[in-house]
This record gives sequence, structure tokens and C-alpha cells, in this order.
Amino acid sequence: MLLCYVSANETGEIAPHPSVIMYWSLSVSVFSLGGLVSSFFVGWIADKLGRIKAMMVVNTLAVIGALLMGLAPLGQAHALVIAGRLITGLYCGLSSGLVPMYVGEISPTALRGALGTLHQLGIVTGILISQIVGLDFILGSKDLWPVLLGLSGVPAVIQTICLFFCPESPRYIYIKLGREEVAKRNLRKLRGGDYDPSKDIEEMKREKEEAASEKKVSIIQLFKSPNYRQPLLVSLVLHISQQFSGINGIFYYSTSIFTKSGISQPVYATIGVGAVNTVFTIVSVFLVERAGRRSLYLIGLAGMCICAVIMTIALALLHERAGMSYLCMVAIFLFVIFFEVGPGPIPWFIVAELFSQGPRPAAMAVSGFCNWTCNFIIGMCFQYIAEACGPYVFIIFAVLLFGFTIFTYFKVPETKGKSFEEIAAEFRKKKLKGLKATEMEYLGSSTDA
Repeated sequence: MLLCYVSANETGEIAPHPSVIMYWSLSVSVFSLGGLVSSFFVGWIADKLGRIKAMMVVNTLAVIGALLMGLAPLGQAHALVIAGRLITGLYCGLSSGLVPMYVGEISPTALRGALGTLHQLGIVTGILISQIVGLDFILGSKDLWPVLLGLSGVPAVIQTICLFFCPESPRYIYIKLGREEVAKRNLRKLRGGDYDPSKDIEEMKREKEEAASEKKVSIIQLFKSPNYRQPLLVSLVLHISQQFSGINGIFYYSTSIFTKSGISQPVYATIGVGAVNTVFTIVSVFLVERAGRRSLYLIGLAGMCICAVIMTIALALLHERAGMSYLCMVAIFLFVIFFEVGPGPIPWFIVAELFSQGPRPAAMAVSGFCNWTCNFIIGMCFQYIAEACGPYVFIIFAVLLFGFTIFTYFKVPETKGKSFEEIAAEFRKKKLKGLKATEMEYLGSSTDA
């Protein structure tokens, strides 16, 4: 669209010039680069302005990014698109931390997982809409693509208007600002006028006392303190597993994968992936509070691992056996379904469940940084890895997914229906068991000696 330098390969097929691949990979991955930089500031801006005001302020970045991309034809088009993607990435890095934090703090314990999944639902719905309006006969044409990119700022404007009607997080108001009556009033707005907020206030009081004893936790303190080591490890591995599962390889380059699979209309197959993505995110909203986070994550990772193996086999035998293109397509759709059942939505809201108010902003910032860093690596490197590995590229993800499944089975706790206090107590219990086991091993070795 922006660059059209091509060269012919040995078979006479038109192949993209290396500079085109570089610019394309950069325009894809620079979005993640912006996200990983800004994700470090999630905790700071959330505590400084509050959750609502912070979301309103960062929405300005989305508008600026959209304007740069929309006005790209007036200048160096590829440079302005890359700059716009970078600024939009800065916005998304902040927003993807602020939204789950706010939703986790305002949600009732029994619905925290379901409401947390709505964040992912909003993302995949946006992806599907953009895929549809990006069709050639709608806004994806040579003349209208700037309009398509410029419209990316519209949701941020709509969200800003809606946020004027949203109450600030009662948890933030009570624990950070100490304004109990305002917190009660906001709880009644969220739950209904007749709601008795005393139970929530009691839980917040205990959390505030704990936060007072530990005070605000910085990112350095988060890594240094042994109390946060286990939940931090779980949070980081969950975010790494989400990105290194291979899902963004499919999302970023699904059209080219379908083309290689011999699908006659690959763009519509890509839209089909987006539709399946959205439908099964909705399914996850209803499943997450019934099946639990840990169970869904295990099912999702194991299912994706099997699908990655099937995809590898199908791509390797694509030109040797009939029907392999359809097997590959089914594997891709199932891969996306398993992703949205667990690994898609859960990492974004489980971090807010694993940490109390004191370390939560720092934990969200570190986890977000980890997620966006992995996203950047995949966006920048996947096309080169795919070129080097050919049809065997997804076997790499299959091995990684197997390892993530084993880790989840042994290390990730179930957080369904548990308060922040109960989840913290479970980690302390596991830590105590580990210390006792180490002590017994030491005593055994001493006795043997």
C-alpha cells in the first residue's frame, strides 16, 4: 500500500523487496514498541490521576496517532504511518493496563473474571470491525485507506464521553484517598441504589491495613521482595505464554498463511478468524466463572499445542496430499478458539487478582511491559522466522506451548471466587510449604551425613 518495490525470484514469481519486508515488519512491530515503553507508566498515572481521569488523558494519544495516520498522504506516508502506529501503541500500552485495573477494582468477586474478559471482548470486536471495514470495496482501497486508519481514533473519543458517566474506582477512593463516604456512594452507583456496601468496605479496610504496612511498592521492590516472587513469576509467564503461543503470528500474517494454504479468498478466511475470535471470547465470558481461570488456561494451552502440531503437518504436506489446505484452515480456527477460551483474556485481569492494592500498579506495569516486549519480538521477527523455517515454523510454538502447559499445571493457582486476601494467603501457604520442604531436605542430608 505504501511501498511497492518488488523483485522476481527464481521461479518468476513476484517477491517483495527486502526493504518492503523490513518496513512492513517495522510498521507492525512499532505498535508494540510504543506499548512496551508506555506500560511502565501505568501504575504512576493510575495513582496520580485516578483510574477514570487517567483513561481520559491517555485517550488523547489515540486521537493524535489516528490523525498522523489519517493525514499520511500529505507527507512521507510510510514515516507518518509508522509514527502514528508508535503513538497509538503508547496509548494501547497505557490503556491495556488501566482498563483491566479499573474493571478488576469495581467488579464483584463473583463476576470479576467474567467482567475482566469483557476487556478482551472489546479488543477482538475491534479487530473484527477493522477487518471488515478494511475490505477493498469498503475502506481498504488505494484512495480510502487514510480514512480507515484515521477512524482508529473514534473509539477513544466515544470512550472519553462515556467515562464522564462512570464512577471512580471505590477501591482507589477508599484505599488511596481515604474517602469512605465517596467510596460507599460509588459502590451504590455500581451495584444499585439499595446495595449495602459494608462488606466491600470491610474487605477494603483489611486491604488498606495491609497496604499501609507494606506501603506503595515500586517496581524494584516488587522484584526484591520474596513475598511477591511467586505471584510475579506466575504473572510474567502467563503474559509470555499469551504472546509466544503464536497467536499474533496468525493475526498479523493470517492472509499470507491462507494464501500459502491454497485458499482462493484468503481475506475472507482472515475475517472468519476474526469472527470466531469474537464469538469464543463471548463464550469465555460465561465460562470463566464456571470452569475457573486455571482450568480454562490449561485447556487453552494444551489445545493450541495440538493445533500447532496439526498446522505444521498440514503445511509440510500441503503440495503432496489433497485436503491439507482444509486441515490447515480447521487447525487455525481451532487454534484461535482455544486461545480465546483462556490464554487470550485471562492474563490481563488475573494480575489484578494476584496482587493487593500496594503492589498492584507496579505488577500491572511489569506484566504489561513483558507482554508488549514479547508482542514486539513476534511482530518484528515472525516473518523472518517463517521465511527461515518454512512450514515448520509452528513446531517452535508447539514446544513452547507444551512448556507453558506444564508450568500452568504446577504453578498457577485458581483465583475464581476468591478475595484478594485469600489469593495472597494461598501464595503464602505455597511459599511456607516450599520452605518446609527445603528444611526437611536439609535435615535429611544432615542426618545422612
